Amino acid sequence: QVQLVESGGGLVQAGGSLRLSCAASERTFSDYAMGWFRQTPGKERELVATINWSGGRTYYSDSVKGRFTISRDNAKNTVYLQMISLKPEDTAVYYCAARDSRYYSLVREEYDYWGQGTQVTVSS
Repeated sequence: QVQLVESGGGLVQAGGSLRLSCAASERTFSDYAMGWFRQTPGKERELVATINWSGGRTYYSDSVKGRFTISRDNAKNTVYLQMISLKPEDTAVYYCAARDSRYYSLVREEYDYWGQGTQVTVSS
C-alpha cells in the first residue's frame, strides 16, 4: 500500500506561482509512474501532468502545457508540480497519484493510489 501526502497548496493571485509536493511512503518509489490530477466541484477529476519512473518522460494536458512542470526526486520519494502563470481556472483540488508501473498512463482509472488532495485557489 502506497501512501501519498500532498502539500504546497494555497491561495495565490493570478500570475503567481506555487509548487506542490507529494511525498510517498513506498521505498520502491522509482517503480511507480506518478501523476497530478485536479478536480473542481461537479466535474470529473482530470489529468494535469504525469511522469515516468525515471523522470525521463512527461506528459502535460494542453491547459497547463508551458506553465506547469512535473518532476521527481526518487531519492526523496517525492514528486513535484511547479506551477507558474497561474490562472483563476487553475483553481481546484490537486491530487497526487501513483501507478503501479514504471510507465505513465493518461487514464485516471489506471492509477492505483491517491493522496488526499490539496486545495489551490487562484484569485483574479
